[in-house]
Amino acid sequence: MTIRQLCMGLALAAAATGAWADTASPVGLWKTIDDDGKTEKSLVRITDNGGVLTGRIEKVFDPKQQTAKCDKCTDERKDQPMVGLTIIRNLKQDADDKETWTGGDVLDPNNGKVYRTRLKPIEGGSKLQLRGYIGPFYRSQTWLRVE
Repeated sequence: MTIRQLCMGLALAAAATGAWADTASPVGLWKTIDDDGKTEKSLVRITDNGGVLTGRIEKVFDPKQQTAKCDKCTDERKDQPMVGLTIIRNLKQDADDKETWTGGDVLDPNNGKVYRTRLKPIEGGSKLQLRGYIGPFYRSQTWLRVE
């Protein structure tokens, strides 16, 4: 094996590892699925800003909701347009479980409730399990990766 072949092999391995790491991260564009497991609701883009994850609604699928505002929100998001609304805030990678992001919250703009949340990529990063907690109670959704 030549030095060139070795370098090429290492570069390919690094690229493959980086691609895997990206898909195992919640960062990206996700199709949200309602609690019923069937109804497609919106597209949410999750971004990483210095290790802190944020998610904003980019598109709402229901044509009647295209110009809707978050009238049930009770914080600074009240009466803000749904498209562009930040619904996931302040999530950080869990120190004990590197596959999970916790410590922040998720907003359900349909009822205005804010839940403590946990995100965990599943099935190789092609799906995202989102769980929102209020006290001992929780709701879960599985979102699908778009990009």
